[in-house]
Amino acid sequence: MQKSKRSDSGKSGKSLESQVETQPTLEMAERNAPVVVSHHLAPVKTTAVYDSYWRFASERQLIFYRRALGEGAPWTSNRVLTTYKFTNAYRASDRVSQFLIRNVIYRDDLPKTPEEVVFRILLFKLFNKVETWLDLEANIGPITFEEYQFERIDRVLSRAMSKGLRIYSAAYIMPPGGSAFGYKSKHQNHLKLLETMMSQDLPMKLAEARTMQQGFELLRAFPTIGDFLAYQFITDVNYSEVTDFSEMDFVIPGPGARDGLRKCFADSGGLSDAELIRLMADRQEEECNRLGLEFPSLWGRRLQLIDCQNLFCEIDKYARVAHPDAVGLTGRKRIKQKFAPKAAPIEFWYPPKWGINEAIERRQVPNEVYSSRPFE
Repeated sequence: MQKSKRSDSGKSGKSLESQVETQPTLEMAERNAPVVVSHHLAPVKTTAVYDSYWRFASERQLIFYRRALGEGAPWTSNRVLTTYKFTNAYRASDRVSQFLIRNVIYRDDLPKTPEEVVFRILLFKLFNKVETWLDLEANIGPITFEEYQFERIDRVLSRAMSKGLRIYSAAYIMPPGGSAFGYKSKHQNHLKLLETMMSQDLPMKLAEARTMQQGFELLRAFPTIGDFLAYQFITDVNYSEVTDFSEMDFVIPGPGARDGLRKCFADSGGLSDAELIRLMADRQEEECNRLGLEFPSLWGRRLQLIDCQNLFCEIDKYARVAHPDAVGLTGRKRIKQKFAPKAAPIEFWYPPKWGINEAIERRQVPNEVYSSRPFE
């Protein structure tokens, strides 16, 4: 791949934005980006943000392993990554997904039928907040569909809200659903949405679905569930044993990912957003090799479509500081959330069907960078 050179245009001063370009792990110098030629008829033309996508993915995953290995801060010298909050390169490694997998889905003390597992997943994901789930368990005991009562859960959630507590995560916005279900409170409408899903035998329909897209369409058919939420929900259901879809089967880009895509690609070459995400997943080793990056996979698991989709959301945010001239669809200029490490470490554990928990249990990190280093 040929790349022409041009002089840097960095400005003097000590602002965070200017210091980003001096970081050794994420080179942000302005230059002509490569042309990535796909199997499509027209070439895909990338911007400088495209290379930052791969540098970001590599450094974010290295941070993940440095923390998992018990190394002390700082975990990176990149000022953007030490200042602002970004999700992990792998969606399933994030704290909320880890809680869902370990504490909601794979519970020895709770029923394992598709009906019960899907009910728990959807109840958790409607709020997507660990504290909300813990509050429900603390007040009503084990959460099962067999013992579900609208009034009991409504009472707990209403009490939390009366105390000024947030019961919804800020990760994405849940539509209020009042027009569909008629309640004044958002959480009441969502409980009725869940009841509707269960009454229409959604768990068994998901279990019988042959593809991730079929599962997505089943979820998408319910009121207030748009493309983005349906894709997120089917991904979470697929962490369980109810379904067994490949995460390389299907992808739906969310609003944040579309912003990142616009910043990474000057010309899509006629490819759709979903096809561009698949292009990234297909080329991950090639692009990291081209840039001389050491990308440590997730115990041998490559980036999947959902991970590449999420990384586009994160590069959209990252570029607001590292590439302030890059323009997305929303025109957002700032990163809202600052980074503050959680005190409690995570004992990482993933869906057993992925086949990587055994390596974690042996205290090994069998990946491209830490291949000879055990957990300390």
